[in-house]
Amino acid sequence: MKEPRVAIVGATGMVGQEMMRVLEQREFPLSRLMLLASERSRGRTFEFRGETLPVQVLNKDSFEGIEIALFSAGGSISEKFGPVAVQAGAIVIDNSNAFRMEPDVPLVVPEVNGAEVFNHKGIISNPNCSTIQMVVVLEPLHKKYGIERVVVSTYQSVSGTGKEAVEELRQQVRAVESGEPVTCEVYPHQIAYNCLPHIDVFLENGYCREEQKMINETRKIMGEPEMALTATTVRVPVMVGHGESVNVQFANPVEPDEARAVLAVAPGVVVVDDPSRNVYPLAVDCEGTDPSYVGRIRKDFSAPNALNLWIVSDNLRKGAALNAVQIAELLLD
Repeated sequence: MKEPRVAIVGATGMVGQEMMRVLEQREFPLSRLMLLASERSRGRTFEFRGETLPVQVLNKDSFEGIEIALFSAGGSISEKFGPVAVQAGAIVIDNSNAFRMEPDVPLVVPEVNGAEVFNHKGIISNPNCSTIQMVVVLEPLHKKYGIERVVVSTYQSVSGTGKEAVEELRQQVRAVESGEPVTCEVYPHQIAYNCLPHIDVFLENGYCREEQKMINETRKIMGEPEMALTATTVRVPVMVGHGESVNVQFANPVEPDEARAVLAVAPGVVVVDDPSRNVYPLAVDCEGTDPSYVGRIRKDFSAPNALNLWIVSDNLRKGAALNAVQIAELLLD
């Protein structure tokens, strides 16, 4: 599969568009790119490598001849058309929650468990955006010091919900600034100048689904089914870039400088940590870039062998499109 034929399902969405950019920027060696979306996108076109590509309407015959299908159109579409694509001979890399916790579906972050891609049975899952940026930082520390417990609170941008959420934030900011009533359609409450401790639906255990995803997915990716982990996920009025406050307790002693040295050479991680000069990871700086940035690395004096970390990443790139393309690159290798 030297130059596969590739399809993007959900090509007109924010992640689908980012997938196109990442494929082009990384010079992914494909022989053909097919853009697939719903009926309402019929007639739209996009530029890719100097060519104008039409958006085609997704149907059961869309995958004939396709070898890699990148899905980013939501769980219901993945559940319906993922098996169809596999039946047609494609390997599906799915960005939804549809298959992540299936025992025979690899859940892959290439820097952490890349070898799992070769255990696929046609479908490989892309993890949740907030999970991805955290595990690329946790994994090298876990190998060195052994993680015993993780407490994470996230500060997630509206682009994680999609185009409509980005536009809702813009409209609400304009409404607040002009003294007009705020309209809420995407979120249950005003997101402009506000924070919502609520991402996805609430479960019977009191957690919202996003929090449960982070717990379950981290355990699966890192191969630690009993890892002690808890999460609180919050939507904040930021356009792009998720922030995470992560408290980690280790089995072995670790100093902040030692952790910085480990992370400085970790794949997919950039250390940005000089508080004396007000240098730490920011959402506005990470947009359009690939790494997980980590800073504010400091001791937690309330617990033995514990550190606090601040992690920021572009949720549309490493949290979605880039990770999917990296999985495809592993398949080529």
